Amino acid sequence: MTTTPLSWQELADLANARFMPSDPINGATNAQARLRLFGHSETDVRVTLYRDNHAWCPYCQKIWLWLEEKQIPYRIEKVTMFCYGEKESWYKRKVPSGMLPAIELDGRIITESDDILIALEKAFGILVYGMTDPVVIPLRQLERLLFRAWCNWLCRPANSARDEQYNRSQFVSVVEMVEKALASTPGAYFLDEFSTADIIFTPYVERMNASLYYYKGYSLREENPRLSAWFDALESRETYRGTQSDFHTHAHDLPPQMGGCWENGEPQMPINKARVDNGPWEGLPDATFAEPADARAEALYRTVKHHANLIRVNPAHDDLVDEALRCALTLMTTGDVCVPPPGADAALRYIRDRINVPRDMSIYAAKRLRASLEATAALVGDAQGTPIPFNHRRDQNPIEFASK
Repeated sequence: MTTTPLSWQELADLANARFMPSDPINGATNAQARLRLFGHSETDVRVTLYRDNHAWCPYCQKIWLWLEEKQIPYRIEKVTMFCYGEKESWYKRKVPSGMLPAIELDGRIITESDDILIALEKAFGILVYGMTDPVVIPLRQLERLLFRAWCNWLCRPANSARDEQYNRSQFVSVVEMVEKALASTPGAYFLDEFSTADIIFTPYVERMNASLYYYKGYSLREENPRLSAWFDALESRETYRGTQSDFHTHAHDLPPQMGGCWENGEPQMPINKARVDNGPWEGLPDATFAEPADARAEALYRTVKHHANLIRVNPAHDDLVDEALRCALTLMTTGDVCVPPPGADAALRYIRDRINVPRDMSIYAAKRLRASLEATAALVGDAQGTPIPFNHRRDQNPIEFASK
């Protein structure tokens, strides 16, 4: 049936009735927390983690995941990455290089993610195996080898089809080494149980999975059984799911960070690209764990909470965005179709394209929200929102979302 959209108060009432956010301080791993205690007292906090606002930084994810796995009480200070805004002056006074991540441990500033992990291990103990353990060192070297092969394929435009094929084959050959390393253990992880070795691989392999699917038509997770099992094992961990991003977020946050990501024009590439950008998002190999029952409710709760800023920063007129967004949320929440006002197609797709996982919400909540935004936009047209920038992401400048 066609209906009028629910009001913001009605949507808020539904969100509060259907979704119970976990305790950000002591509950599940989440991107919104500014303090994590794991049941400890705030007086036990010795660590402050400085990470980016949007959870885009791979090295920040590495430290974040380690702290969560070890359940070390810590504070979080969020800093702007250069690709989406000006770095805060207070941070440059504290860390003149502006590097992320950084930690403050017992009053001492430490940068470089490997150095940070080594310092944390000295202070709090290792996560099964330490950074300098003889079984971890060759895996660290393998991760760097994989990283370089990925960069060579993704971030350098090939001068010919022959160059493209060579870069692909070099990457695949290193992936075969990774598959062999994973096959050498009895379980799904790089060693006999989840450890620092897995944390070292997690951030960039997650980004490889997204970027190669989108820009090269290559599905890392689907084409490599050991890596597929490793991803499945990661997704069984609440800590990882709380830091995990999706294909859409990474496909568009990586180019300005990496200096560009280059399409190869292979037949599968535009098919994958269109699916990541326009849907359907269900079934993408960015998440294979069961969808939580409250995914729609989470998406509703998070969108209602921030709807004023979402409306304010949208290029379309505020009244149009307001009504159109309520139409999309009504569809997602009740199943009732609301036809938005003319011109809402571009406005809704602007929002669809800028949902950020996990900053805004978890993967399945984002899939549900994107699907509702797209379905509602399609009722009035095929106009797209302002394109996502490739050389920078100033459209995501966090200062635009500050309270006013």
